[in-house]
Amino acid sequence: MEPIVVGLIGLALLIIILFSGMPVGFVMGVIGFAGMVVISGWDAGLGMLKTVPYATIASYSLSCIPLFIIMGTFCYHAGLTQELFYSAHKFLGHLPGGLAMATIAACAGFSAVSGSSVACAAAMGAIALPEMKRYGYDPALATGSVAAGGTLDIMIPPSVVFIIYGIITGTSIGKLFIAGFIPGFLLALFYIATIYIRCRRNPNLGPSVARASFKEMVFSLKNTWGVLILFILIIGGLYLGVFSPTEAAGIGAFGSLLFVIGRRRFNWQAFKNSLIDTSKITSMILTIIIGTTLLGYFLSVSRLPSGVASFMVSLPVNRYVILGGILIIYLILGTFMDAIAMLMITLPIFFPVITGLGFDPVWFGVICIVVVELGLITPPEGMTVYVVKAVAKDVSLATIFRGLLPFVVADLCAVIVLVTLPQISLFLPNMME
Repeated sequence: MEPIVVGLIGLALLIIILFSGMPVGFVMGVIGFAGMVVISGWDAGLGMLKTVPYATIASYSLSCIPLFIIMGTFCYHAGLTQELFYSAHKFLGHLPGGLAMATIAACAGFSAVSGSSVACAAAMGAIALPEMKRYGYDPALATGSVAAGGTLDIMIPPSVVFIIYGIITGTSIGKLFIAGFIPGFLLALFYIATIYIRCRRNPNLGPSVARASFKEMVFSLKNTWGVLILFILIIGGLYLGVFSPTEAAGIGAFGSLLFVIGRRRFNWQAFKNSLIDTSKITSMILTIIIGTTLLGYFLSVSRLPSGVASFMVSLPVNRYVILGGILIIYLILGTFMDAIAMLMITLPIFFPVITGLGFDPVWFGVICIVVVELGLITPPEGMTVYVVKAVAKDVSLATIFRGLLPFVVADLCAVIVLVTLPQISLFLPNMME
């Protein structure tokens, strides 16, 4: 049997087995091992198992993942999520849908010091949903805004997904972080505009609250300075080339710990919970990385990625047609596959196509992450949806997904804008050179 045929069969089996609900990392590892055995024999398969897992995770670049994650957990235990929502509440609450808009703004702020969408959605849901319920907000709008806001975490730096993209493709992680800055906050503005337009047309969806005084607005900012300092320190240091992404992660983690201690929120239980949460998330990510690497070795031996790249680059169509086809595939895969797993499976195949067509790898990274972000809020996968459901037990999944539809439209509009105007993503990275 031809190696490329074995590769196609392996991918088909992978997709079928994923529907069974088995852990993604283990499924990819098993398929990768079995495929290598079929093509190259038992010695090659067992040799890969002996060397690849350790060699994959014993990487200096990967050490920034747990550091960025623990930075977010420290900030959460410092009460930063409450302070961000409180401040945004004072500035935006008097507008139609103001509390939902404040939720998006607070999610964007927390995303600047966090590396986990799940943590962002869970933390903000516990704070914002009771407040919106108290003011009579439509359940679909309330839960939808929290779930959508949580997805900003994978776009606004520091983003774990950008780190994964950079490692797989060999693209500068620092440039990816800088490139995601403007698109991330642009996406937050798209979400806020969506809420404003809907609530302007139907005020009953999100009633406004009493306008805060200017003094109250300014006073509400006093406890949010930590986010601003950490964000400027990390992004500014990367932009100026003062330190690497891994060094930025270490500085951010240590800075957030000092922030916790400085606010007198430090206790051993909070410290223990931060370590446990970080360990769980990091273990999941590293398992997926190991599984995908095993799968990647198998696909490389099968020559499937190079075959697909050669075929797609030679198609007699405009390169944007091919790009559109790739993005549609991502939209479909996002409905049933984890974001990190999806990138790690597809990038070895699609990235050579993108570079072969002459697209900028940093720009494609931003576009790719926005499309992958949709997978977090589309059924049946919708990871942040299930997190919000765990917080809002009295709201059905159907209601949450219904509330997310306008945000899906906003995401698609953002993709169109970013594809049409690549300088939105590339302006800051190009200034680094």
